Amino acid sequence: MPGEKKLRWLLVGAGDIAAKRVAPALALSGEIAAVCDVALGRAEQAAGLFGIQEIYDDLDAALDATSAEVVYLATPVHLHAKQAARVLESGRHVLVEKPLGINAADALRAVEAARSRDLRAGCAYFRRCSPRYLHAKRAIETGELGKIILIRMTYRSWFNPSPDDPKYWRVVPSRSGGGVLADMGSHMFDVLIGLFGMPARVFAKTRTLVQPYEAEDSAAVFMELPGGTPVVGGFLWNSRTWTHEFEIVGTGAAVKWLPYDTGKVIKTAGRETEELDLPGAENVHLPLVEDFARAVRSGRDPIAPLAEALKTNVLLDAVYESSRREKEIGL
Repeated sequence: MPGEKKLRWLLVGAGDIAAKRVAPALALSGEIAAVCDVALGRAEQAAGLFGIQEIYDDLDAALDATSAEVVYLATPVHLHAKQAARVLESGRHVLVEKPLGINAADALRAVEAARSRDLRAGCAYFRRCSPRYLHAKRAIETGELGKIILIRMTYRSWFNPSPDDPKYWRVVPSRSGGGVLADMGSHMFDVLIGLFGMPARVFAKTRTLVQPYEAEDSAAVFMELPGGTPVVGGFLWNSRTWTHEFEIVGTGAAVKWLPYDTGKVIKTAGRETEELDLPGAENVHLPLVEDFARAVRSGRDPIAPLAEALKTNVLLDAVYESSRREKEIGL
């Protein structure tokens, strides 16, 4: 809003996601006062692009010296919870990339740190700010779709980074928490949880069928919501075809996001279809960052607080456990 004091951000992690979307969003909504990256050259490059004055290659040193009051963590997943707790201990608000931790126990560390402090702490599940998410939520709450009888999620692409690729950590489970499920599935699971709450049961098969890395490149997941509604999902990093879609089927109508983030939402009622134009922001991180800034100013929770982000890690843990044990897992 005009006249509001701009938040001063410390950006931690100057890799791909930060350069493409996070840093531009922070710069538009506030001011990037400082940047920190273990690779000093990356930090210096980001500083040059965005006019950042403070440059660090160590988080503790940055927190000790920076003038920033809010921190964005755009680091690999295994660092998220530990770094978030450290930021909160320094007395600063924190917004963390997803997923919150490599597993639920790891993520809980950050949640507990946030609970004990009067600070805003959120996770970057930016699709909760999407017009199509908000439309679906209203349609469910008003009963427009009728009784929900099926939710379907599909994602497939080809992802095989070389070991010297900066993105390779995403296929190393000790650093990422998993493969296609932790990376792309976590966003879709967060949407599911935001719209319907936690599933009651899950049965899954995760496999590495094609790619040469340890993380799963393939997952088939069946879940059941507390009222009995089935949820089916398929996630692939081993197909040179691409799709990304989410469908909610009710007794009265259905809505489909295909593609998941772009294009028109397809609503079906009876045999009639309608295309709904619900475009998202050009920079999908910007509404999330703006919501977080409003949360800091007003003292309310952000749209995706850490306690809510923890639920996705709990669900991911159940999916992986189901696959390991080859049995249905209750949540």
